[in-house]
Amino acid sequence: MTVIEELRMREKPAKPARKSAGANAAQADRRQRPSKAPHRPRGSLVAALDIGTTKVCCFIARTQSDRPQVIGIGHQLSRGLRNGVIIDLEAAGNSVASAVHAAEEMAGDTIQHIVANLSGGFTASRIIKAEIGVAGREIGETELQRVLEQGYQLREPGDRQIIHSVPVGFSIDDSRGIRDPRGMYGERLGVNMNVVTASAASVRNHSAAIGRSHLEVEALVVSPYAAGLACLVEDEIGLGVTVVDMGGGTTTIGVFFDGNLIFADSVPIGGCHVTNDIARGLSTSISHAERMKTLFGTTIPASNDEREMIAVPQIGEEEDGRVNHMPKSLLVGIIAPRIEETFELVRDRLEASGFDKMAGRRVVLTGGAAQLNGVREFAGLILDKQVRIGRPTRVGGLAEATSGPAFSTAVGLVHFALSERAEPPFVRRAAVSRSSGFIGRLGHWLMENI
Repeated sequence: MTVIEELRMREKPAKPARKSAGANAAQADRRQRPSKAPHRPRGSLVAALDIGTTKVCCFIARTQSDRPQVIGIGHQLSRGLRNGVIIDLEAAGNSVASAVHAAEEMAGDTIQHIVANLSGGFTASRIIKAEIGVAGREIGETELQRVLEQGYQLREPGDRQIIHSVPVGFSIDDSRGIRDPRGMYGERLGVNMNVVTASAASVRNHSAAIGRSHLEVEALVVSPYAAGLACLVEDEIGLGVTVVDMGGGTTTIGVFFDGNLIFADSVPIGGCHVTNDIARGLSTSISHAERMKTLFGTTIPASNDEREMIAVPQIGEEEDGRVNHMPKSLLVGIIAPRIEETFELVRDRLEASGFDKMAGRRVVLTGGAAQLNGVREFAGLILDKQVRIGRPTRVGGLAEATSGPAFSTAVGLVHFALSERAEPPFVRRAAVSRSSGFIGRLGHWLMENI
């Protein structure tokens, strides 16, 4: 067991302090590390909160020996968010409170801690390096801890907040790709950290909205990470795969390789933009545009689209019962360009990151917008990869209505809460020297190539 495998789980999640009615949200410090790691005995409760642009969903699950069992679900229309970012704190807080209350009512129990997602406000992840001098001495546990602490203490600009920070490889002098530096000699010891950061204001606003329900946030998790935990199978994570989580206001991207997330990014376009395009293009209301998108929407034209007519109620004239009849081809002509733009932006972000080839030829689409007819085929054409639709797995208690792609992030947050990833780095200090450390393969390719 190498030190990378032992330390892979020492990721430092954003962990706001508990707030009453959001009063102290602005003072939350993600660099504080709690004195006790979360403990999940069998039968205990875990809670996950998916805060999206179109919906807020809360899952309460009870731990079981084989897989978590969802016993409470709260699903509410989202208010006060745009492109995954809170723009109305009171409205967002009310949506969160309603979803949490519904889940507690169904579960017959109350919660105090929760794991939440971050679907907007974060930028592309990056690799940073920390280094210390060892003056030619043998590298031991002390030196290892020093360089890791140096990495965790690297400061971001004041407007950025660290969400995930994971050690992915060590270096000694000019030798890189070292998996376990203990017992080796050199002048300088370095560590590469895979870091995901988000807007500090966005993090504080999320904390404040959740704090209005008097809940303590155990961790914040970027949406593509959570979606991958729910949808991917072991072979996909090992060989390389890209997760594209198509939400209402954002499309988030996660690249998984050799067991873990190694790149994350987001595009500020989602299903709501398609709905708005339809409403503007056909002069109808948002509700009717959403209905037409759901019933008739597709990205792939058919030969009979010109002959198939759709009733389109005109905005402001619904009470008069006046409708226009338009060919389906007009609807397809509105939807397809927006979906094409979305996948082109995803492709450009992957190519710019340098992880495109590493991700292989596999793409998993998930999220509510991924259910649009023809999206899978369209993604395959533009991304030039094999594509499948991802649905949440390894969880019990979900009805058919809550087991689709739209609920992948919520299920992934449950998996995150139950995993060692939720533990802060300092809690795992003693694990560095234990041969029974955690199995992990994060960053193997990075260790060999960076």
